[in-house]
Amino acid sequence: MNEQKAGKYRWTICSLLFFATTINYLDRQVLSLTWKDFISPEFHWTNNDYGLITALFSIFYAVGMLFAGRFVDWLDTKKGFLWAIGIWSIGAILHAYCGIATSGILAGEWFVGFEGAKEAIAKVHDVARVVNVSVVLFVFARFVLAIGEAGNFPAAIKTTAEYFPKKDRAFATSIFNAGSTIGALAAPLTIPVIAKWYGWEMSFIIIGALGFVWMGFWIFMYDKPEVHPKVNEEELKYIQQDDILEKELAGGVEQAPTGKVTIQNCLKHKQTWAFAIGKFMTDGVWWFYLFWMPAYLSSVYGIKSSDLNGQLALFVLYSITMLSIIGGWLPSYFISKGMNAYAGRMRAMLIFAFFPLLVLLAQPYGHVSFWVPVLLIGIGAAAHQSWSANIFSTVGDMFPKKAIATVTGIGGLAGGLGSFFINIYSGKLFDYAETNWSKVNGEELVSRYPELADGATKKAFFEQNGVGNIEEFLKQLTAQGETVVNGIDKGYMIIFSFCAVAYLIAWTIMKLLVPRMKPVKL
Repeated sequence: MNEQKAGKYRWTICSLLFFATTINYLDRQVLSLTWKDFISPEFHWTNNDYGLITALFSIFYAVGMLFAGRFVDWLDTKKGFLWAIGIWSIGAILHAYCGIATSGILAGEWFVGFEGAKEAIAKVHDVARVVNVSVVLFVFARFVLAIGEAGNFPAAIKTTAEYFPKKDRAFATSIFNAGSTIGALAAPLTIPVIAKWYGWEMSFIIIGALGFVWMGFWIFMYDKPEVHPKVNEEELKYIQQDDILEKELAGGVEQAPTGKVTIQNCLKHKQTWAFAIGKFMTDGVWWFYLFWMPAYLSSVYGIKSSDLNGQLALFVLYSITMLSIIGGWLPSYFISKGMNAYAGRMRAMLIFAFFPLLVLLAQPYGHVSFWVPVLLIGIGAAAHQSWSANIFSTVGDMFPKKAIATVTGIGGLAGGLGSFFINIYSGKLFDYAETNWSKVNGEELVSRYPELADGATKKAFFEQNGVGNIEEFLKQLTAQGETVVNGIDKGYMIIFSFCAVAYLIAWTIMKLLVPRMKPVKL
């Protein structure tokens, strides 16, 4: 097969997947970069409130992934992708109007602008109602966003299987998956700036509108490779080399699969469970890095996402994840040395699973400089992206093309569940740590203010002191000249410890379930 004569249009399609994933992660990041410094002061959110919103987003995304895979397989790639990005773009823009809806529900002020909504909300004295109403509205906006975003990876993985042979899929996946890194990279440089100068609402609107631009390119540039006028005969042979080889091994007779692609049928195979468990254990780690790093820098080091230091730190952290391009190259190297696709991928994933152990050092050495955790967490995030590119490709290695989106959706459900648990318990843990592990002048905070130990009295205590949450109260004490040690850093140490070991645990379970390459027949 003469690859030199083959066209390269498959890489154009890969670039479209890259930009879709970039937009996907930009839309996902707007809330994490605005809630702590822009939205929370307006609605008085706590870590637990934000944790609840992100956790429910994870559940919506997880369930959406399960059905998105079936939806894409049923509707097929082109229409499926258009529906997905259209829905999530609408969901992204809906966030901007949560403030107006809150002012309408609580103050009867519906026909006001963004600034008018802020003024109306500020006049509402029942802080608890402001919190509850705003949280419910943001949860709804996150629901629409999640349902749409759930279609991105099933559609992208299916497109990759259509346009690339097995030996190239991990590399192609690592390229389009790098869009998540670029999205995370561009987000701190753009979103806080938009929020600072034009309001947090405009950051949701401007970023959300990008999806509609992408849809125009997808309509005119994508089609199946076998009918696409820009895919020449040699490139088509290169793309379909695995199918051609299988047909030759079958004596020139193309084997028509007879089994139906259903979720139940897929769940009968250990390969599905290996993929799902790998996603369950590790997806939440990446989402934690995305959703909580801006808040981490703000809470532990006092660095806001709108500050130059905050923007630079997040930019550097996500820049390091660009090293994940190695994640696509390394298994190809092993395969070129004679290993089968699955064995090469698993060896690469084992190597990547050791790098997150460096995250264990993030908090212990954070006192040196905030750059220490930024660099170490960046390495852990890069290892995740390398791991992610390969775990996605194991589906294409072992399942027929018609089942890829469905199995990817099952794994997405598992990954979303893992993300739900890490986000919901992170929010609870951080609020608990601030209340129970913080010290004022060397004295335990709850010993000095016993009202904080009880949920009912805590609310009244906050209202009495004119604050909305524990973090605002600690800042108030600091402004009064008290020496305050915030216990939230211990909470982050606990979560970082899980993030460090999750990959080795996941790899071990996957290897036990599927010790060697075994393609699934459906």
